[in-house]
Amino acid sequence: MQSAPLNFRRIIIWIGRILLGAIFIYAGISKIFFPNHMLWSFFMLKFSVATNLANFGIQVESYKLLPAAGVTFVTYTLPFAEVLLGLLLLIGWRLRICATLITLLLLAFLSAVTRAYLLHMDINCGCFATPEPVSLKKILEDTTMAILAILMTVLAFQEARGPHPWSVPEKPKT
Repeated sequence: MQSAPLNFRRIIIWIGRILLGAIFIYAGISKIFFPNHMLWSFFMLKFSVATNLANFGIQVESYKLLPAAGVTFVTYTLPFAEVLLGLLLLIGWRLRICATLITLLLLAFLSAVTRAYLLHMDINCGCFATPEPVSLKKILEDTTMAILAILMTVLAFQEARGPHPWSVPEKPKT
C-alpha cells in the first residue's frame, strides 16, 4: 500500500526543517556578521568578522565548560557549522544525518544554558547577535527547539523506512 504524500509525520518534518533551518542560519550569520557586544546596537552592522568571532569566543569562554583550545575551536567552527547545517536542513539533503546533528547541538546548547542558569551565572547566552542573559525563558526556548528537533529526527528515520510517496507502486506478480 502506498502512503499519502502529506501526512502528520511529513508535516512535522517540514515544520522542523523550516523553523530550525532558519533559526540555525540566522544564529550562525548573526555570530559572524553582527556584533555581540553590549555597546553596539542591534541594527548596526559591524564588518569585522574577526572581532565578532572574538566577542563570541568571550561568550563561549564565559560558560567555563571548555579549555582554551576547545573555546577557540568552538568559536571559529560553530557559527559556520550552524549556517551549513541550517542550509542542509532546509534543502533536505541527508535529512537524517543533519537532523541528528542539529538535535545533538540543541541538546548541548540546552545543557550548557541550563547549567549556567542553575549555577546563577550572570552571562550572555551567546545565541544571537543581541545580548540576552541566561534565563528560564531561554531554557524554555531551547527546550522547545530540542523537542522539535528530536521529534523531527525520529520521524525522519521512521519516514525513511517506508516507500517514497511519489514512487511507482510495484505491480503484483501473476
